Amino acid sequence: MLSILIITVIAVLAWAALNYNLLVRIRQQVAESWSNIDTELKRRYDLIPNLVETVKAYAAHERETLQAVVEARERARNSTGSPASQAVDEKQLVVSVQKLLAVAEGYPDLKASGNFLALQQELTNTEDRIQAARRFYNANVRDLNTRIEVFPSNIIASLFNFRPAEFFEVESAVVREVVDVSFNPTGEEA
Repeated sequence: MLSILIITVIAVLAWAALNYNLLVRIRQQVAESWSNIDTELKRRYDLIPNLVETVKAYAAHERETLQAVVEARERARNSTGSPASQAVDEKQLVVSVQKLLAVAEGYPDLKASGNFLALQQELTNTEDRIQAARRFYNANVRDLNTRIEVFPSNIIASLFNFRPAEFFEVESAVVREVVDVSFNPTGEEA
């Protein structure tokens, strides 16, 4: 009888240790994957001033659009809150960069510039890397949050104060939204 009790206690402790270690491992994966997003966002922040300067050389009178990109970049770069609050700043940055690229469409010389094309390609690659990192992060958040909520691991999660993580989502409507830029470089009515 005593041996059954000892085996049961050992089995429960082993189960608790395994669940605790799994929660810790997933929490570390969430932290690591957030670091990957942060690295890619910083890469984007470093590319944007070069893109703005290149467009500025061709489209100096587009001051409002250029200034909006610079301001959105600074807000996003300085955002250090939760993933949800950073997503708001990232959304504004994505919209302003989309408008900047739409403005560039009105300048054939700019579109043909090797420097602009290289920057545009690098920005596209960086956006792809950000999306991949975001998907990886959100998958880890999903795994952690699920493990925290499902029985019986939720018992260990509540005992050791594991908290759900926030998803990092730039609203999908921004990604699908068509940028509305009315541009007429000659000033003539269309």
